[in-house]
Amino acid sequence: MASKNVLKIIPLGGVNEIGKNMTVFEYGNDIIVVDCGVSFPEDDMLGVDLVIPDISYLLKNREKVRGFILTHGHEDHIGALPYVLREMNVPVYGTRLTLGLVDIKLKEHGINKAIFNTVKANDVLKLGAFTVEFIKTSHSIADSVALAIHTPVGVVVHTSDFKIDYTPIDGQVIDLAKFALLGKKGVLALLADSTNVERPGYTMSEKTVGQTFESIFADAPGRIIVATFASNIHRIQQIVNAAIKYGRKVCISGRSMANVVAVAMELGYLNIPKKTLIEVDKVDSYPNDKVVIITTGTQGEPMSALTRMAAAEHKKLEIIPGDLVIISATPIPGNEKLVYKVINQLFQRGANVIYESLADVHVSGHACQEELKLIHTLVKPKFFVPVHGEFRHLKQHALLAESLGMPKENIFLVDIGTVLEFTHNSCRVAGTVTAGRILVDGLGVGDVGNIVLRDRKHLSQDGLIVVVVTISRETGGVIAGPDIISRGFVYVRESEGLIEQARQVVKETLDKCEQQNITDWATLKTNIRDELRNFLYEKTKRNPMILPIIMEI
Repeated sequence: MASKNVLKIIPLGGVNEIGKNMTVFEYGNDIIVVDCGVSFPEDDMLGVDLVIPDISYLLKNREKVRGFILTHGHEDHIGALPYVLREMNVPVYGTRLTLGLVDIKLKEHGINKAIFNTVKANDVLKLGAFTVEFIKTSHSIADSVALAIHTPVGVVVHTSDFKIDYTPIDGQVIDLAKFALLGKKGVLALLADSTNVERPGYTMSEKTVGQTFESIFADAPGRIIVATFASNIHRIQQIVNAAIKYGRKVCISGRSMANVVAVAMELGYLNIPKKTLIEVDKVDSYPNDKVVIITTGTQGEPMSALTRMAAAEHKKLEIIPGDLVIISATPIPGNEKLVYKVINQLFQRGANVIYESLADVHVSGHACQEELKLIHTLVKPKFFVPVHGEFRHLKQHALLAESLGMPKENIFLVDIGTVLEFTHNSCRVAGTVTAGRILVDGLGVGDVGNIVLRDRKHLSQDGLIVVVVTISRETGGVIAGPDIISRGFVYVRESEGLIEQARQVVKETLDKCEQQNITDWATLKTNIRDELRNFLYEKTKRNPMILPIIMEI
């Protein structure tokens, strides 16, 4: 079969969705996987902690998998590794900071046997049929890379998340020359970040945030509390620089923030003089105008340090009137309510809050339209696959590529699980593989499915009624009950009349069954459920979940 000589590209996450980025590259007997991320649960996923990609296809082909290649250390690119490496322990390749962050994650999960291989920009890696070249890019986390994947049928460029920042904090400018060189030699396909494709123009430089911090710090009379993403090391560095400039000590609050800062300092990505850092316990021993607290909680996460401070539930830090709180991020779509709740609470406690449009305290890590056009123009790919975005983002990116002259038939909008087959001069959709969402709830991975979610939704909307009946083994007659327990449906003490009527309905149903000699438990339960449901809906216009329990003595 000719398919031996084709390159397959299969996204298992990161298309038609934001997050859980994972893309499979397969040629003959070799597979490499780019990134291994999580996404966060949607509103209707009640009680779910995380969502990870379905890796059934990889498990089925595990002997072909040569390694995971990570582009950077954000959760939506590395967060699923602890779950995936339990199932298949294959080598992991990434830059120093990325692997440092993965290491923290694996230790939390008790995984000590991972095979790490450190790479850096400009390195070239040979894995089976693939040669992978690492290209320096800019993003909202240090040590980000794009990939040029050289395959027997041509070169595929995967930008991963990126922006074009001409004045990055670490001085490591995106390697546009490398993209241009690849474009000159000929690129078969481009997979490019679509997150910010709806925004015209350019993304501002990270440096502009540093300038804003300096002007805010110069005039702040009291304590300054800055909430930012723990992984945004360049942002943290700029906060520290502004603190040092105005003679303030820096306190790090929040477990993930403390972990990341420790790793980044150890690896040399973050420079904080020892005398500048202070412990949380020591904050009160300095004047208010000499302290900066860097914390987590930009998305209003319930357990984050900022949220607990706002609700006066933090063990060691409390908001005091005159505090200045800077939220250095924008709400991820869906988190707006949580974020504004925290902002309201902060104002109520007497703090001043700077957020979103009030000042340039945040810039995106993703390329806007003009930056995307530049990459397309430099790389000049034969085929284009927009990735990293919901369908609207992918569609807008496809239109942008068309506006630059890319033929419509050479652009492929795919869903997770779609198999794209490439030869030297063709690309086609060649079917699908198993792909989807695996839900993580506590220690359970994949044991919460659609039926469990449907039940949780039902319970959250209408509550639960438990009917307990004890019957005689000999005669089949009712010995005790029916007892009715209500949770989240009605408050029993205030609805005694309704509960008594419900008991009568169950009693009459059991009597009818006895007269018709129905002793089969399944039928008894179905009859109780049907009669009680009709009665309760007629009386309350509600549909609680009804759980009949029959005991035999």
